[in-house]
Amino acid sequence: MAEQTAPPDALRDATASRSDAAVVRDALGVGVAVGLSGFAFGVTSAGSGLSLLQTCALSLLVFTGASQFALVGALAAGGNPFTAAAGAFFVGTRNAFYGLRLSQLLALRRLARPFAAQWVIDETTAVALAQPDRRSARIGFTVTGLTLYVLWNLTTLLGALGAEAIGDTAAWGLDAAGPAVFLALLAPMLRSATERATAALAVLLGLGLLPVLPAGVPVLAAALAAPAVLWFRGRRTAGRPREEGR
Repeated sequence: MAEQTAPPDALRDATASRSDAAVVRDALGVGVAVGLSGFAFGVTSAGSGLSLLQTCALSLLVFTGASQFALVGALAAGGNPFTAAAGAFFVGTRNAFYGLRLSQLLALRRLARPFAAQWVIDETTAVALAQPDRRSARIGFTVTGLTLYVLWNLTTLLGALGAEAIGDTAAWGLDAAGPAVFLALLAPMLRSATERATAALAVLLGLGLLPVLPAGVPVLAAALAAPAVLWFRGRRTAGRPREEGR
C-alpha cells in the first residue's frame, strides 16, 4: 500500500500553527507572571497617599511599571511631585528607544501605531525581539501587551482597594512590596559586567546622597552611574592598545 503524504501546504500550515501556539504560550506566561505584580504597585501607590482614582489612572495611562514605582516611591519618601515626575520620566525614556526598534520589526499600519505605543515596554519588547519572523513578533507583542495591560490594571485596582481596607501599609510591612518587586524585575536584566557595575554604582549614589539631598533627587543623581561607567570603560578600552604595544 502506497504511503500517503500530506501536501506541502498542509505541512506548512501545521508548522505555522504550532509556531503560533508556542509564541502565544510564551507571551501569556510573561504577561501573567509580570501582570500579577501590579498588586504590589496598587498597595505601594495607595500607601504613598495617592487616591484610588489616581493609582488606577497611573496604570491605565502610564503603564510602565518601573516609572510608576519610581514615582510613587519618591512621593512616599516626601519628595516634590515635580521631582518625582522627572525621575519617573527619565526611567521611562528607554521605551522610546524600544519603539524605534519595534517600529521596524512590527511594521504596523499607521492607524495602529498610537495604540501599540502604549504597550511598548520591557516585556513586550523582549518577547517580540525573541521571535524569528515578523508574524511571530506581532503575535508575541500583541498577546503579551494585551495580557499584561489587563492583568496589571486589574491587580492595581485590587492592590489599591486592599491597601485602603487594611489601613496603614507600613504597619504590615507592605511598604517594602514595591521596591522588592522592582528589584525582582530588574535583577534578571543585569547580564553583563557593565550592567552590573552600573547598577551597583547607581545604588551607591542613591543611598549615599539620600541623607543630604531632598527626597526624589537621589534617584535623578543615580542616573549619572550609566555615563560614568561607560566613560571609565571607554578609557580602559582605549588604553589597551597602547599598553600592548609597549
